Amino acid sequence: MNIWNYLTIGSVVLLVILILIQTRGASLGAGLGGGSEVNTVRRGSDKTLHQLTIILVFIFGGSIIMTLLVQ
Repeated sequence: MNIWNYLTIGSVVLLVILILIQTRGASLGAGLGGGSEVNTVRRGSDKTLHQLTIILVFIFGGSIIMTLLVQ
């Protein structure tokens, strides 16, 4: 295994953790059309978690591409 494989595994684990700890705006009913609440601005730790998730998605994608190129 090379560094890109370890980076991919690490980013996947961190992505799962970040996604699970993010707060939800509403329950499952809102996803099916039952919610009237709209969150337009993220503040505080919610914003930080959102930004970290986006960064980790790019790290994950880049590590997948690099793994394919190295093979």
